Amino acid sequence: MFSIDLKAAPQTDPTALYRARDGLYATDLLVAALVHLDFFSWLAERGGAGVTEEAVAGHFQIVPRMVDVMTTLFRAQGLLRTAPDRTLHLTPMAAEHLVAGSPWCLSPYYAPLQDRAGVIDLLQVMRSGRPVLWSGQQKDRDDWHHAMEDETFAGRFTATMDCRGILLGPAAARGVDLSHHSRLLDVAGGSGIYACAFAAQHPHLSATVLEKPPVDAMAAQLIARRGFASRVSVLTADMMDAPLPADHDVHLWSNVLHDWDVPEVLILIGASWAALPPGGMFIMHDAFLNDAKDGPLHVAEYSVTLAHATQGRCYSVGELRTWLTAAGFTDITHHDTVAGRGLMTARKPTIDDARGAGK
Repeated sequence: MFSIDLKAAPQTDPTALYRARDGLYATDLLVAALVHLDFFSWLAERGGAGVTEEAVAGHFQIVPRMVDVMTTLFRAQGLLRTAPDRTLHLTPMAAEHLVAGSPWCLSPYYAPLQDRAGVIDLLQVMRSGRPVLWSGQQKDRDDWHHAMEDETFAGRFTATMDCRGILLGPAAARGVDLSHHSRLLDVAGGSGIYACAFAAQHPHLSATVLEKPPVDAMAAQLIARRGFASRVSVLTADMMDAPLPADHDVHLWSNVLHDWDVPEVLILIGASWAALPPGGMFIMHDAFLNDAKDGPLHVAEYSVTLAHATQGRCYSVGELRTWLTAAGFTDITHHDTVAGRGLMTARKPTIDDARGAGK
């Protein structure tokens, strides 16, 4: 596996295979809302007035993060629409096929699925806000972030993400111009696959993978086995416990921010702003929702999977643009890469930028 050229791309497109895995829990969320909550009938009872997401959270006792994930999925599926006043309304399809009393209601068709493990897990997450480990090993741990302190679990999860990164990493590296930058910090970089891919694509670049134990040691071994030890180093640190190092002019956040809820995302964006030098680049590699948060469908489905297993969800380009701008970043861009992923980049202004803005 380590002989692969990290500048290469496969001859076939595996996007459909990624989406099959990424959207695994989306149907479970629909079952939970339709059969357990009878969400669509409740919304129909409100008449044409619609309801706010806050009202949904209050009535069903669902945490706001999961209301966001649920309503985003249903908009993307064509079951909900959001009016200009931010109220939620049923679409004609939902009104015909998901509301009790309609002759075409499909609730009995979905009812036999109500005891699926994924459905029950999602009901738990919706009400408690606490994610469930994919392996079902909730026990005394809050989520997989704490489970990653166990070497066996961390080894399995790191291998999982490394496998995905062999496709996604080179595509991300090809999508950004780093000719005027020299040092990349791959924050919570896992196996180091993304840092190695960026180093392969940009020969002048050196990189550092910031990871906490035990993943830091795993990353060092994998980086060496790939032949990048001379250009990609490992820094043992927890991004939540200490400032980011101030000696890198590019920060890469690859599939990291989606693991966290909004307060933590804002903290981490702020940490990048504080550590980057003027002219430094912020790169986020992830799956992004559109500004209206009604698609793409595959990203809305992936957001359910993330919400099931982590403290986060998928974020929209508009949300991230707002947060990056508020932190002080400029020149914010977004474009797609492969397998439903994309890049957002932003820049920390220089003194000259500030002078030019003042003219």
